[in-house]
Amino acid sequence: MAQFDTIRTAAGARTAEIDAGLRAHMNKVYGTMSVGMLITFAAAWAISGLAVTTDPSLAAAQLSADKYLTSFGYTIYGSALKYVIMFAPLLFIFGFSAGINRLSASAAQLVFYVFAAVMGLSISSIFLVFTGQSIIQVFLITSIAFAGLSLVGYTTKKDLSAMGTFLIMGVIGLIVASIVNIFLGSSIVTLAISALGVLIFAGLTAYDTQQIKNTYLQMAHSGDQEWLGKAAIMGALSLYLDFINMFMFLLQLFGNRE
Repeated sequence: MAQFDTIRTAAGARTAEIDAGLRAHMNKVYGTMSVGMLITFAAAWAISGLAVTTDPSLAAAQLSADKYLTSFGYTIYGSALKYVIMFAPLLFIFGFSAGINRLSASAAQLVFYVFAAVMGLSISSIFLVFTGQSIIQVFLITSIAFAGLSLVGYTTKKDLSAMGTFLIMGVIGLIVASIVNIFLGSSIVTLAISALGVLIFAGLTAYDTQQIKNTYLQMAHSGDQEWLGKAAIMGALSLYLDFINMFMFLLQLFGNRE
């Protein structure tokens, strides 16, 4: 009986240790993601500020009745460089995912923050296209929706892995449709892509949260803190991309244009 109580006490202590570790792991995931979000929006705001002027003498192109693109802004938004900037985050993700095993956890975190800045450059045009008020409103809506969906993914007992393949296929379809629509320029296709994008990345938010949790629970016994540190960075990247994409699609649907 004493031996049984000892085993039960040890098992309970181990469970409590894993629970505490999981909370710390998820806090690191959300904390890293939040810092990445701040970097992205700070970079986007700063770059858009450098891109626009109200002084015609500094203008490289006219944006609206009282706004002009600087030479810096025209280089980013009015030349072929805009396509490089548009697809740079996607190439960055592929390279980061392929090279994560060769990086230390601290180096992976630094690369993630650099990626967040590159993403800020990529989406900086939202400050030229949409009103500041609508950007803030959509950001708040996205934050509330993201928090709820991530909580569902963390707490649900239902296995969400079955819908993972379907959602990834949906993302690939969105990318292909978006590239095609660059040349078509169809507002109806844009609306359909945005609506589907919101639904797909809403599902991915819950799915990715559950995957991050399950990955930690499967690997916690290994005690490999370096691996767990990199897993937290990759988890932060997954949730960051879910948030950014859901925000951008909601902005396309509900944002007020300048």
